[in-house]
Amino acid sequence: MTMTSRERFAALLEHRAPDRMPAYPLVNSVSRQALGISYEEWTKDVDKCAEAIIRTTDELDLDCLCTLVDLSVEAADFGQELLYFEDKAACPDPSRHLITSEEGYAAIPRIDPAKGKRMSEHVQLCRKLVEARGRDKPVVAFVFGPLGIVSMLRGQQDMFMELYTAPDEVKKGVEIVADVLVEWIDQLCATGIDAVMFDTLYASRSIMSAAMWDEFEGVYMSRIADRVRANGCAVMIHNCGQGAYFKEQYERIRPVLFSFAHPPHDCADMQEAVEKYADKMILMGTIDPGWFMTATPESVAARVKEELDLFGPSKRFVLSTGCEFPACLDFSFPRQMMEMAKAYTYTD
Repeated sequence: MTMTSRERFAALLEHRAPDRMPAYPLVNSVSRQALGISYEEWTKDVDKCAEAIIRTTDELDLDCLCTLVDLSVEAADFGQELLYFEDKAACPDPSRHLITSEEGYAAIPRIDPAKGKRMSEHVQLCRKLVEARGRDKPVVAFVFGPLGIVSMLRGQQDMFMELYTAPDEVKKGVEIVADVLVEWIDQLCATGIDAVMFDTLYASRSIMSAAMWDEFEGVYMSRIADRVRANGCAVMIHNCGQGAYFKEQYERIRPVLFSFAHPPHDCADMQEAVEKYADKMILMGTIDPGWFMTATPESVAARVKEELDLFGPSKRFVLSTGCEFPACLDFSFPRQMMEMAKAYTYTD
């Protein structure tokens, strides 16, 4: 029997084999090509953003809709000046950071997300996607973690130094941002979304220790994740860092799905990742997006087959890229991934 995308995810959650492999290459920014608009226009016009995502979802028959636009949504409403571009994601203006000293963390404004331009538009985007395709497909809101937001307001280099020189001040800022996110979670979940995916950018060995991440973000993420569940939605994580801290994040956040690109910190390879974590949460990924820049249809076919052979038997896997698909490419490789996922046969 043919399942809807929603039913496929439900089967994975229940450790059952769906009718076919669910797949969702992270083609968010590429969707702008469906309307022939720039990255900046796609970012700033919520109606066009929604239309582009819906058209791409239909054209590729994606199994999910996700509101990943860029990582600057929250920072913009806290007052951070951004730079917008024709063909890549917006980012903070490095010459005009909101926080300019250690004392600035405590002065981060406790904004109302409903009054912030980008955060309120993100709520609108969720509502539009739920109304358009939510009946048959899960809709997932994408939210940057509080430590990542603070780093955008201060600048990574300065914040990383102040984790050592002014840890209590940094924590004041993270707590303010976490309080705002809790309120925003209520607004996002009220749209009818199914889940919130948090980008915990710094929770990997390529950035900081597990203990440091837990001290400066993990303790706050527990409260935020609990608020998602209190609203009846699922919690998901995206972390494409080298050696992401699966164990520590699972203990703190209890996600039902983890989107990733590299073997976890406590796993020698992807096979060990399946053995340790597929029973706890759905795994999603893991093809490096940059690899597609020089790929061919033949190499993509071989690479996707490796993914399906490795992860598929667990019945706890969503075929995807390990991070967002390159914004400069077209739909051909994501379409090929979807076709291979549909042809995959589960075995007992």
